[in-house]
Amino acid sequence: MDLKAESLKLHRENNGKLGIVSKVPLNTPYDLSIAYTPGVAQPCLAIKVEDDLSFDLTCRGNMVAVVTDGTRVLGLGDIGPQAAMPVMEGKAVLFKRFGDVDAIPICLGTKDPKKIIETVKLLEPTFAGINLEDISSPKCYDIEDELKEIMDIPVFHDDQHGTAVAVLAGLINALKLTSRQISTAKIVVNGCGAAGSAIGRLLVKAGAENIFMVDLNGVLYRGMANLNRVQQYLSESTNHQMLKGDLYTVAKGADVLIGVSKPGAFDEKVIRSMNTNPIVFALSNPDPEISYHQAISFGARIAATGRSDTPNQVNNVLVFPGIFRGAIDVRARKITDEMKINAAYAISGLVTESELAFDHIIPSAYNPNVAPNVAAAVSRTAVEQGLARKTIDIEKRKNELIEKLNNAIKK
Repeated sequence: MDLKAESLKLHRENNGKLGIVSKVPLNTPYDLSIAYTPGVAQPCLAIKVEDDLSFDLTCRGNMVAVVTDGTRVLGLGDIGPQAAMPVMEGKAVLFKRFGDVDAIPICLGTKDPKKIIETVKLLEPTFAGINLEDISSPKCYDIEDELKEIMDIPVFHDDQHGTAVAVLAGLINALKLTSRQISTAKIVVNGCGAAGSAIGRLLVKAGAENIFMVDLNGVLYRGMANLNRVQQYLSESTNHQMLKGDLYTVAKGADVLIGVSKPGAFDEKVIRSMNTNPIVFALSNPDPEISYHQAISFGARIAATGRSDTPNQVNNVLVFPGIFRGAIDVRARKITDEMKINAAYAISGLVTESELAFDHIIPSAYNPNVAPNVAAAVSRTAVEQGLARKTIDIEKRKNELIEKLNNAIKK
């Protein structure tokens, strides 16, 4: 049986991938009395006096909403909220498996940004964080930015920022291996949608000064017409030489080529036009701009894709479970660029000097140290930035999570 048939079989036999499991026993009348009526009145009254106790006395404290309108799902496009449900459900399973975060899929039957914002805001009393997922650009920018302003819990669009953090993590080690600096390396990002724009913005924040963003109309430059507000920012903060032209023009002499565009967008000509020992991240999903083996055969010194069947998988699952774990552990009000950058360094640092190799620049998603180290970096940054509302022993929490995830693997 092939992969597609196996997937349908798994989903049909299990009626999906997600279920609800009680944390407490309900085996006796006494169990019922303290879990529900009359005992349940006590936590209700306590929360009425102090709202924030809802994080401690209910599931809210470890609960994230995975929210979509189904307009930009994986490589499938605008397939609608019902068809998006298997992906959101899968995301919830990944949250639990890799970060011990409980997550609930919320698939909204509207494409109206104002209605999405209003609905998510109304859900705030139920959740500790909001993970926006598979919402088309450019409206995803406005939705996230507005929600970050009006909500007092972290809001994170994973398609943007999870991808950007994973790319930065891999790039840190790729640059190290090829003796380059992020500040001077010539970096070309092909694709200026949600993921590409976020990668460009995060690389600028991380110190990259020689970036070129390419979309369907060519390389972005200051004064270019018909750009959305995020692309407008990138046109002003990248391409300082004011180059104009297509991918082939701007990729000449590039040290790094990052693709978040479409399958087959990179060919031998573009790879061979790059600088010596080029770095190629082909991250179109599920099929990359160029396969790992083709990129290597055409001269790439380091290649990476989003696929699990070749080396150097750059995958969001390295990022979002730990980001949210760290944010909700200290009850952070938001997720900042500094948290994302420190998360990237935490991921890259898990590949030791002795392990670092051209075909091993980023840890496996199954490394149980990933989420705990990302979480610790995020929690620590939240404290330093004055955004944490809860004090914890960060190192102790990290070690507890490592142990818990290791035990989950054994099971």
